[in-house]
Amino acid sequence: MLRVGLTGGLGSGKSTAARMFAEHGAYVFSADEIARGLMEPGEDVYAAIVTQFGSAVVKQDGSLDRPALARLAFAGGRLEELEAIVHPATIARQTELIEEVVSRDRNAVTIVESALLFETKHCGEGGWQKRFDRIIFVQATEERKIARFIARTSSGRTLSSEERMALEADGRQRLAQQADGGRNAAHCDYQLTNDGSPDQLRVQVDALWPELERLARDSGAAEARYNS
Repeated sequence: MLRVGLTGGLGSGKSTAARMFAEHGAYVFSADEIARGLMEPGEDVYAAIVTQFGSAVVKQDGSLDRPALARLAFAGGRLEELEAIVHPATIARQTELIEEVVSRDRNAVTIVESALLFETKHCGEGGWQKRFDRIIFVQATEERKIARFIARTSSGRTLSSEERMALEADGRQRLAQQADGGRNAAHCDYQLTNDGSPDQLRVQVDALWPELERLARDSGAAEARYNS
């Protein structure tokens, strides 16, 4: 088994890299998708958020008003409050999912895609070092990150100059909440550069995959010997 953390700033293209690794056979888990599921009505995380932030973050249908919650968290200076609720539950669920995979595939390569892999204070004892065997960092220039954030958020819709400026300011504010990319990269075992086309990123993923497979097989074989 190999537990891999895949990280990078907003708009770096880590989700694209994650999909490429999944095509190779990696078991990929998105921290954002797990968190979204835990924030659905009926979940403990949802209840804790409503208790902490109030009815202003709840839509008429009972679901969370995510834009309103994001405004309170990022612009309102309450990001730490939100992370203290969401991150521990998300990390616990990631651990459960990885354990389920490993129970049936000793040679699995599991990848957790997370923008805040290093930044979160809620990793538990041992921190991120205990959670992962290897870390992959996806890097891109800030301007490229902002352009991708705007394109993703607008979903192909034509934006007015005011809307574009607002999204750009939002993107830069979110990037500012994340740790310095150079500092993060120093903690990583592998780096992927994503300033070009998807094909250029794929070449790097394809080159790295055999190494991850080898490490997973070696770990699985060592575990088998230990348990025999």
